[in-house]
Amino acid sequence: MTFGEQRQELREHRVEVHSRQGTALQADPNYRGDWAGDSLERDVRSSLRRIPNLSSMREEQVDVEYRRLRLERVVLAGLWTQGTFAEAEDSLRELAALAETAGSQVLDGVIQRRQIPERTTFLGSGKARELADIVHAAEADTVIVDSELAPSQRRALEDIVKVKVIDRTALILDIFARHAKSREGKAQVELAQLEYLLPRLRGWGESMSRQAGGRVAAGAGIGSRGPGETKIELDRRRIRTRMAKLRRDLEKMHPARLAQKNRRRKRKIPSAVVVGYTNAGKSSLLNVLTDSAVLVENALFATLDPTVRRSKTADGRAFTLTDTVGFVRSLPTQLVEAFRSTLEEAAEADLLLHVVDASHHDPVGQVEAVHRVLRDVPGVSQVRELIVLSKADLADSVDLTVLRSKFPDSVAVSAVTGLGIEELKQKIALLLPCPCERIEAVIPYAHGDIVARIHAEGEVLGESFSASGTRITALVEKDLAAAVRQCADK
Repeated sequence: MTFGEQRQELREHRVEVHSRQGTALQADPNYRGDWAGDSLERDVRSSLRRIPNLSSMREEQVDVEYRRLRLERVVLAGLWTQGTFAEAEDSLRELAALAETAGSQVLDGVIQRRQIPERTTFLGSGKARELADIVHAAEADTVIVDSELAPSQRRALEDIVKVKVIDRTALILDIFARHAKSREGKAQVELAQLEYLLPRLRGWGESMSRQAGGRVAAGAGIGSRGPGETKIELDRRRIRTRMAKLRRDLEKMHPARLAQKNRRRKRKIPSAVVVGYTNAGKSSLLNVLTDSAVLVENALFATLDPTVRRSKTADGRAFTLTDTVGFVRSLPTQLVEAFRSTLEEAAEADLLLHVVDASHHDPVGQVEAVHRVLRDVPGVSQVRELIVLSKADLADSVDLTVLRSKFPDSVAVSAVTGLGIEELKQKIALLLPCPCERIEAVIPYAHGDIVARIHAEGEVLGESFSASGTRITALVEKDLAAAVRQCADK
């Protein structure tokens, strides 16, 4: 079976999955679509995607504002250097999903078995010529390589295939730039793009010189004029200046995020962070647990900006739930560094909700990929982790049983049908820090703020009202217990 036939089979499978979802929704009369999120934002994104058969020529001397770009027809190329052929195919399928998220149409793909990439053209010379024939026959305009290319490799491969060549890193950066919304997210993505671009600038030597050498100004005279600053040197200097400004801007944004964290710490509000592979169902789960309307889209990297929402446990304790950017295999190092402040949210949490797509053909591989990224973030290894097997309504029952045996403490849930949500809430309440000091006191009505804090931060066991105040029995933290005793003594 060719890669194009495999792509068609995958599309038919997606249609079948969507039809199954529609049947499930129609069968549930109480369905409200809480997991679906912000439909307006989703429509805006889809309206700006590239569309086919759109000419960029002017017709009848009338200017048209083309808000939608021409659909890029792409061919994929990858190397099988280690592991099994199935793993290489999985990587290429993921690259195809990334390309479709970026708005491209995947036409075909090739995989070559090599021990190491070719130094000049990445692919071997014969496979590169075969790729050129495929590109010409399919009338493609872009080749996407499932790896990070050196600048010389990209130029050499472009000379052979005669179309634009980009690598996996550039594709992911393009998706991030398309989906970033907040000021901090846009700055992080731009910084990662510039770090990727800096070593890949192309120049044409002294012919692009912009000024004379420094000795001319000193009066050295004839024969002393050097080439001065070339065009590529000028571009590099401007990029470094821009990168320095972005880093300063991100440092200025850090105190605001830190102040929010300090306020939550001061109020002793437990926190849980949702992590996981991209498109695993993290935002859908956040919407169900917090009654929010965060954007949900069947696309990779739909969520880039961290979203913090407030919720309550099954026993009434308040906690915060943070949705983070998804991970992917071979995540570019530039993005890991740029989003390090976002990933640090996971290190300071009380609980990690690791969401895994149970309907995916390789969920264990996704778990390992997420753990590899989190391993580089200091402090994450000390945080409790709860594996959440999402999309359980689409997963095969046998595969779901195997996953639950692989991760014994996991919870299988479905944001669409509500399966396992109550069990998940109970486990979250069990794993989050629990107040440990018991208090029994009568709090005067003038100190209603103390009662509100007990309800927000503690676990109320009993409450009644009398002429002198609110009689309350609860489990609270030590500092709140001291404040209650001080208030009751008055």
